[in-house]
Amino acid sequence: MRLPRALMGAVLLGFALIASTDCRADPAQQARATYEAFAAAQNRHDLQAVQDLLLDSPTFLWVSDGKSIWGRAATLQRMGLFQQARIWQVEPELAKAVPVVLNERAAFLHLPLELSLAFSQAEPERLRFLVSVLCVETAQGWRIAALFTTTEKPE
Repeated sequence: MRLPRALMGAVLLGFALIASTDCRADPAQQARATYEAFAAAQNRHDLQAVQDLLLDSPTFLWVSDGKSIWGRAATLQRMGLFQQARIWQVEPELAKAVPVVLNERAAFLHLPLELSLAFSQAEPERLRFLVSVLCVETAQGWRIAALFTTTEKPE
């Protein structure tokens, strides 16, 4: 049995509308993917890729070593200094990452990581941190809007 063209068109339009309604990925998944891309860019020492993942806003905030760094440019300048280290390797413990969804366009991701850092030929220091990262959806895709790091304390 053949469907009339008008009915077939209506059916296809209906399927298209159903398929296009709210095809957004889960904010928790998006925050995790955004952070994974950020960590990978850091490990490649690719500051351009890091920049592309940070929200271009004067209210972007990175709290590091007890200091508040405001804005993407200031953050990249500071990160660039760290990237000059002979060894700079972040190893996020993604299995321990806990997402906190704020809404369909924003989520925090909280996780521990180990940073291997060496500026000289000495053995690298291995530092444990806790990281909370706020990811938001923008017209350009998901971006990091805030990054909070603190030294992990033993329990």
